[in-house]
Amino acid sequence: MPKGQGSIKQHTPQPLHGAPTAGLPGAWGCAWIVMVNLDIEIWAATYNLLSCRFFTLTGPFLALSMKRFWLLFSQSVTVLLAAYFVVGTLKPQWLDLRDGRSSSVAVLEAPAATTSNVPAGSFRLAAQKSSQAVVSINTSKNARQGPHGADPWFKFFFGEQQNQPQVGLGSGVIVSPDGYILTNNHVVENADEIEVILNDSRHARAKVIGTDPDADLAVLKIDLDRLPVIVLGNSDSLQVGDQVLAIGNPFGVGQTVTSGIVSALGRNQLGINTFENFIQTDAAINPGNSGGALVDTQGNLLGINTAIYSRSGGSMGIGFAIPVSTAKLVLEGIVKDGQVTRGWIGVEPNELTPELAQTFGVDTQQGVIITGVLQNGPAAKAGIKPGDIVTLVAGKEIHNVAELLTQVASLKPGSEAVFEVQRANGKTKLQVTPGVRPKPRPQEPQ
Repeated sequence: MPKGQGSIKQHTPQPLHGAPTAGLPGAWGCAWIVMVNLDIEIWAATYNLLSCRFFTLTGPFLALSMKRFWLLFSQSVTVLLAAYFVVGTLKPQWLDLRDGRSSSVAVLEAPAATTSNVPAGSFRLAAQKSSQAVVSINTSKNARQGPHGADPWFKFFFGEQQNQPQVGLGSGVIVSPDGYILTNNHVVENADEIEVILNDSRHARAKVIGTDPDADLAVLKIDLDRLPVIVLGNSDSLQVGDQVLAIGNPFGVGQTVTSGIVSALGRNQLGINTFENFIQTDAAINPGNSGGALVDTQGNLLGINTAIYSRSGGSMGIGFAIPVSTAKLVLEGIVKDGQVTRGWIGVEPNELTPELAQTFGVDTQQGVIITGVLQNGPAAKAGIKPGDIVTLVAGKEIHNVAELLTQVASLKPGSEAVFEVQRANGKTKLQVTPGVRPKPRPQEPQ
């Protein structure tokens, strides 16, 4: 036998007095053999005692008949006992021998519910309606040479640096039967290849139709037929406390639906996007959910899940989604014009502080103060001056700079909008015709 190896052999007891032991466990076989032999010896001793007395009383003929009857009886009883023991050991259910244990456990079971009956409080129908239109997005970036890759001295000291391809994961929402998909810009930014995986396991390569980094949105397109399409809801009618569902592919585990409520509306000044007007929710949103759907209890799209506040990298109950009203404007602008056109009035706004209000002699605590106006810009032509405090734009109150930028950007260029401003001599309303927001200049390399 090779060193370090061994084998296990099973010992089979040899039959005694012709007693059958096949099929019995080793220990039980030995016990059965002892029992049979002991039984035979007991019957033999009993017979000898009785036969001697019977022979004395009745004579040899009757004693011989008694002997035959006794042997037949003893052997029959022995065989029956042996059979009972074997069956009781190997097949106790035949004899219902289970050490006093019941054959079943008494439990309480609810009646089987039919699929047509939706339990009270269930979001099943909303999830089924909307989840088919939510897709998973896999992106990849080719390996790129670093800035010092061609430097011989860098190679001499640090060796060849092998850059690995980068992969990303996100979600998206099919919003048109033509194959248009809404997702976040940061999901597909700088990607060389984009693969979309539908809920029915179909795969397709996606093409980027356009992006809007200022709102962190992107529009993709796939060429497949029979596409499920989500229904756009009304995010402007949302109220704090409304129930919502978040659908996406967190951590790549597969499509997941979580529920929560609207925690806040109009969240801004988070430093995520240039234009911020987020829906805040406590529905669990994790990495991989970006670009997924935030839907109401009817399964209608309310927002595009975008970001979370987290110290651990996972959900902490603070998630943010871009309202569908904003996403719809971006979708229409990119598909129709190839870009998003936003309003612009040419002012320099600042947060209103008591010191600035006192400096300009204005008695108000709400609004945004204008500290600079571009000459010949839309605001200057409408009569807006430095020191004016904008409190209302197109019927919506303004409380901070982020709200002013977002509201002005949503105005249609060339169409007049009413601005309400507070001055030292009172409130006044001005008709402002926004222009087209200029594109930011690309930063020159340092």
